[in-house]
Amino acid sequence: MTTFRYSITAAEAGDEIQHFLRFKQGISRKVVISLKHLPEGILLNGQHARTIDLLHEGDTLEINLPDQARRLPPCEIEVPRLYWDRDVAVFNKPAGMPVHQSGGHIFGTLASVYATLCEKEGSAGTFRAVNRIDKDTTGAVVVARHQIAAGKLWKAVTKRYVAVVIGVPQPAEGLIDLPLEREIPLEMKRVVSPDGERAVTEYKVLAAAADGSCALVGFILHTGRTHQIRVHMAEKGWPLLGDELYGGPMEEFSRQALHCAGVAFTHPITGEQLCLVAPLPQDMAALLEQKEIDWQPVLTPFVEELLTVPPTTVEEITERYRKPKKKP
Repeated sequence: MTTFRYSITAAEAGDEIQHFLRFKQGISRKVVISLKHLPEGILLNGQHARTIDLLHEGDTLEINLPDQARRLPPCEIEVPRLYWDRDVAVFNKPAGMPVHQSGGHIFGTLASVYATLCEKEGSAGTFRAVNRIDKDTTGAVVVARHQIAAGKLWKAVTKRYVAVVIGVPQPAEGLIDLPLEREIPLEMKRVVSPDGERAVTEYKVLAAAADGSCALVGFILHTGRTHQIRVHMAEKGWPLLGDELYGGPMEEFSRQALHCAGVAFTHPITGEQLCLVAPLPQDMAALLEQKEIDWQPVLTPFVEELLTVPPTTVEEITERYRKPKKKP
């Protein structure tokens, strides 16, 4: 059980409990409704309270989130943790590890790694991934450790990706706005299609091989479609190294060379602004060194722009890259 206590101030006196929780603590309506049906879900000065009860200065309001862990197969694989407290966890996921269980992947998932860590800690192990990446993509995965954190972090985490692509994209930075859909219903592969969902990818060449054979490219996703970076790069003629599904060469790299290099978000409880860099995996670092691409000076600054670049809408970013009309 995860407990939160609030000391009520004069400014909060007179609020209904439900108003205080929803609009001053940012807790979702769904969580508030679930709490009111639990014997110890909402306590006011130690006694069970209704959501419509009024608060008074000096009151102590307590909410108790029940444990809802689902039993998962144990997994002792060491996965680096970029952040860990009772509210949020951030992992640097390795290649070859699915985030969630599925029909074809029961064991060795990040969900199982998390559940095993929680069991050792003596806490609930419900796995709530805020962002997801493919099995063979590496990098930062944010996990909300309870329902309140999940509600506040939903669509509130910004991410930066890097990939090694064939060739050097021209222009060196730009916007790709091409809709995507499944090539075949129920299959995984995506294709560009006018009937698909809108997909908007901003890219920037961070460093390139001297011979122009490949480049390290940074990405900002303004929509979150499956395989968005991989499909957009392939469509433009710059497929990712190792991305066999979308035409990338396999001779030098055995998986798609794609990494979620960092995340930024406001801590759901403390309000602290967090920006976390996920170090490149050894195989991608070795690939870049082999190509004599100097990636170390550019990776961390690219991620840390998350703290200085204000969030933007799809419409705003599209307008920024719109070519000016030629004068008649």
